[in-house]
Amino acid sequence: MPSKAYLYALPYSLYKEHSVRRYGFHGTSHYFVSRQAALVLQKPIENINLISAHLGNGCSVTAIKGGKSLDTSMGITPLEGLVMGTRSGDIDPSIFSFLSNLGYSAKKIDELLNKKSGLLGISKLSHDCRTIEEEYKNQNPQAILALDIFCYRLAKYIASYTVPLSKLDAIIFTGGIGENSNIIREKVLNLLTIFGLSVDQNKNLAARFGQSGIITNNQTGPVALVIPTNEEWVIAQDSAQLILEAQ
Repeated sequence: MPSKAYLYALPYSLYKEHSVRRYGFHGTSHYFVSRQAALVLQKPIENINLISAHLGNGCSVTAIKGGKSLDTSMGITPLEGLVMGTRSGDIDPSIFSFLSNLGYSAKKIDELLNKKSGLLGISKLSHDCRTIEEEYKNQNPQAILALDIFCYRLAKYIASYTVPLSKLDAIIFTGGIGENSNIIREKVLNLLTIFGLSVDQNKNLAARFGQSGIITNNQTGPVALVIPTNEEWVIAQDSAQLILEAQ
């Protein structure tokens, strides 16, 4: 990533002396699905612009241009960015001081933000999206609110990541939620109609449980893809390459 994407607007000395910067996570997943997307689109990876959304209990979005990451939503830790299963994602940093003044310890605040927030915190039901979706269908107001916040935050990130790309060819959904939740995918894409995206209901429903494919039916502009990730394959390939180089 370029420095304008990975640096925080903090005193520069924190970066130089303590390496405080955005690092990001899910790199092997974003790498794998971006290469698979190139195969689906029948274009060289060097010639396409992608936004990859890895959605599981941990969630991140990455802007990928020519096979390289230009920006990503997770930061120095996995807490930054999207709403997740139990993590808050982006918040006003002063909430930490506010809670501290209320008597919360640093350890308690860290636990609250990492283990008691996100979908679990809003829904008051579970960190598991499947449980929340069942209650969403039953018109549970907290479940509806949790999914609305989750999808709105994700759609905002996707839209903002068109800035470093200048042109968007495809949005990729992957990870446990991204690969299996037709509800989440539809809600997110319905918030991104500015890009001309139109969800194909049948394709979206079919692209679950290990099935991949394009789930939009617009004739022009970017498409949305579901691609099952395979982080283990990337790790195995990289490990094999390192072993070969060491021989």
